[in-house]
Amino acid sequence: LERFHARQLRVSPHVLGHSKAHVGRVVAELVRAAKAQGLQPGPLALSLRGDFVRIGSAYEQHKVRSPDCFDILVPLRLPPHLEPEPRRADGLGPCGAFVCGLRARDGWTRRCRPFAEGFCVELQGRSHLSSGLVLRWFQGHLQRCLGAVRYRLQERCRVSLSACPGQPPTLHILPCSDYVCCHISMAVRLIPAIPLGDALYLTALPPEGPLGSPAPEALWGLNASRQEQRLLGWLKEQAPAASCHLKCLQILKGLRDLRRHGLEEPFSSQWGRVLSSYVLKTALFSLLLQGPLEAWDERFLVERLEDLVLYLRDCLRKQVLMDFFLGNSSIPEAVALPRFLKEAAPVNLLAAFDGPTLDLVAFQLISTWIQAPHIIRMYSSPRYLRPVPAP
Repeated sequence: LERFHARQLRVSPHVLGHSKAHVGRVVAELVRAAKAQGLQPGPLALSLRGDFVRIGSAYEQHKVRSPDCFDILVPLRLPPHLEPEPRRADGLGPCGAFVCGLRARDGWTRRCRPFAEGFCVELQGRSHLSSGLVLRWFQGHLQRCLGAVRYRLQERCRVSLSACPGQPPTLHILPCSDYVCCHISMAVRLIPAIPLGDALYLTALPPEGPLGSPAPEALWGLNASRQEQRLLGWLKEQAPAASCHLKCLQILKGLRDLRRHGLEEPFSSQWGRVLSSYVLKTALFSLLLQGPLEAWDERFLVERLEDLVLYLRDCLRKQVLMDFFLGNSSIPEAVALPRFLKEAAPVNLLAAFDGPTLDLVAFQLISTWIQAPHIIRMYSSPRYLRPVPAP
């Protein structure tokens, strides 16, 4: 396992640092250009707030294999007289989905109607902010700004923007030969986000739910990435200096990806959806707070990794793994949580999957752990180490 981590999963801090710095400079240029074009959007339009938030494994020290994919939240600004009013979309979409109503500070006046016609949809007789319409506007706005960025960055890199229907746009960065020492082509997912305060955001849900049913355009997901980063920072302070908790997460992600090569569709896709990186990270958070953090010293890597696998297996068999931040009263006081999160109803991350699928994933998970050395040897050839598309 140590050799597997060192040779196939561990990302060079030098390469990762250069890649993150380069991504930050390019995204800052694009956001600055997009904000400049919308400095006077008027009362009827969206605009960019002008900053961006780095999220995901590349910024949380558990990225695996190569620093070639990044996630960035781009906060949007509603017109000055409108405020978001999120509420749970119970019965309207996947578990944990939200809808976003709008409240006008001075009452819903005639000047709000053009904005509602351009960015809202009717749901249950009320106007709600549409994630689909916001996403389409965001894609078009960035595409219009790309020309200025291309010109300014032409000595550093080549940039392009691609988008699939219902998905956040992806910025592709190809560094020029002498500018970045690592010469890695990078893809940056730019995710439009509606700020709610307290470092919470609403982001568009995928166009299809876990079972393939289309998600209504009015639905949003709650993004608590900043709270996850705060928790990881607190754990780093409390755990031993040589803690292995992030290495356990990296190895489990690596084993999941290798095992997927030996599975046939449609179970191969279900395997990736059930054991998503977010599910693995949630299980790790829950397990870390159950026992003494001293037990996560590097010397006990195999024991802790086995504990994590067994904990996940039990969750899959019980068909219950609760979202770590929504309605969780056991989060350490040192990790300040907004009232909005504390009072939210708990969400079961496995509720969208049927029992037989979860039982089969639990069986394959234990099988993967037992056969880990064999799986690592079998699927570690270059043909299998190509990036696996994220579900």
